[in-house]
Amino acid sequence: MYHGIPGRQRRMVRFYRQFLGPGDIGFDIGAHVGSRVRAWSRLGARVIAIEPQPDFVRVLKLLFGRNRRVTVVPLAVGARPGRARIAVSSATPTVSSMSVNWIESVTAADERFAAVRWDRSVEVEVVTLDALIAAHGEPAFCKIDVEGFEVEVLQGLSRPLQALSFEYLPPAHEAALTALQLVERLGAYRYNYAPVETMRLASRRWLDAAGLVELLERHRPLGRSGDVYARRAR
Repeated sequence: MYHGIPGRQRRMVRFYRQFLGPGDIGFDIGAHVGSRVRAWSRLGARVIAIEPQPDFVRVLKLLFGRNRRVTVVPLAVGARPGRARIAVSSATPTVSSMSVNWIESVTAADERFAAVRWDRSVEVEVVTLDALIAAHGEPAFCKIDVEGFEVEVLQGLSRPLQALSFEYLPPAHEAALTALQLVERLGAYRYNYAPVETMRLASRRWLDAAGLVELLERHRPLGRSGDVYARRAR
């Protein structure tokens, strides 16, 4: 379904063209089944698809194993290198998470998660964003979608990137504000927000951090997830 929705790939290609072009490096942290990997590859970017769940790693290798512009990295990303466990929901693996606090908060605050069961766990190797950059080069764009582990991923980054995104979920609003603070510490950025999978920015202009917080507060009551986008201020 992620690859077969009519028009979705075209929307992704148009949207991400503002961040990636031929020869650029894109980090897809939490690559899932690779819908963004496909779009970025079509833009001519070199894609580093980072995904810790073994089932999704197999899908990514099946779909992109012969694509010379795509490198599949079967690792998790966090604040420090080592090993950790990811809680897996067998029925809904898209919400598998390495954050116990995130699982507890969304289960308590959002009825849509009430029926989700994280019924098993998998031990995975963890690397930092800094280590990924050392191994693969600095990305022109980095997408972080790791179900509540975004703060830990950003804690493993010590340099500003040209552009990045991280997932926003209203029940985890405070965690998003912490992620924003970490990005602010890296350098001067401007921000925007795209609800759910619309591939449309909610604001016509790029905002400072305070403006982004106001924008998120307006969208927060709707209860819909989305992505915060950050790009270096010029």
